[in-house]
Amino acid sequence: MNPYSHIDLRVSNFSEALPFYEKFLPELGFTQTYHSENWKVFAGEGSLPSLAYFAITEEASHKPNGNLIGFWANDREEVDRLAQIVQMAGGKITSGPKLFPMSPTYYAFYFEDPCGNQYEIVHRLN
Repeated sequence: MNPYSHIDLRVSNFSEALPFYEKFLPELGFTQTYHSENWKVFAGEGSLPSLAYFAITEEASHKPNGNLIGFWANDREEVDRLAQIVQMAGGKITSGPKLFPMSPTYYAFYFEDPCGNQYEIVHRLN
């Protein structure tokens, strides 16, 4: 069983962040939406309550910190494709896509959402 359930993420500004997540999260498989006034929820395949989801809420005082959320990619081409989507959606790539020294096959890029939250997309072979 995959132990992942969900992410509840704060953003400082819905109007800046929501368009980014509406373009980015479906590319990761979060294609279902369950939005309310205070929460914007992007869910994977399946049915509630057992499906994985990524939710954002606005907290004007939120400040990004050193936390980082990482996602797997199936191959290097997907890493490159997602990097293009991040840029087109308004994210800021901070490093990569490239090989990183964690292992000989660690191909990734790092980026921030429009509110400064940090992410990584990675593909690597065992």
